[in-house]
Amino acid sequence: MKILVPVKRVVDYNVKVRVRSDQGGVELAGVKMSINPFDEIAVEEAVRLREAGTASEVIAVSCGGAACQETLRSALAMGADRAILVESDIELQPLAVARLLQAVALREQPQLVICGKQAIDDDANQTGQMLAALLGWPQATFASKVLPGDGTLTVTREIDGGLETLALKLPAVVTADLRLNEPRYATLPNIMKAKKKPLEVMPAAGFGVDIAPRLRHTRHAEPAARKGGIKVADVAELVNKLRNEAKVI
Repeated sequence: MKILVPVKRVVDYNVKVRVRSDQGGVELAGVKMSINPFDEIAVEEAVRLREAGTASEVIAVSCGGAACQETLRSALAMGADRAILVESDIELQPLAVARLLQAVALREQPQLVICGKQAIDDDANQTGQMLAALLGWPQATFASKVLPGDGTLTVTREIDGGLETLALKLPAVVTADLRLNEPRYATLPNIMKAKKKPLEVMPAAGFGVDIAPRLRHTRHAEPAARKGGIKVADVAELVNKLRNEAKVI
């Protein structure tokens, strides 16, 4: 079984995000970037399936600028066999990414696509679902457990009421949730080996798909500063403030 794992380059989750002074977007100059944490979980799951003998090859793919090669090298250091960069200098929104991934999937013919449930920069939670719809494949989102079978996949997913178990026929698309696994740290020998693994760069224009942005960002702003708390003398004063000032009761 061949597994395709899309990965995205995002601002590192430890970095405090700041809005640019012109309010045109998030400040990226000199900011540490890394692989999207949910995509990292997806890479780990794909590598575990290969190590268990279920998968034969793990291919990491990213869509974006040349700097995404660094993100792909991180996936290769974790254990992916090879990588593909679909290079584009324009902003790629979820539908555009899904269309590019569809083209890559049709080219590579994987039996399974595992991606993170969402990216921590836009929190869109759309690409996996859109990709499944474009390919016409079954999907299982928010996966917390994946069990492969003979041409099938059993996925446990987290829902509001608890857990739901789905049985899918391959090929399929799965999006990884936080509790699917604990990603491994890339060791120095594997980081060095990753530099020699194949990384193919392909221009997005060569796929012949429409990747024009559908949404336009008009302004970005910091959240309003929270007001300091106050102390009340008794319950009666608390109720009065909730009713007449906060107007929540």
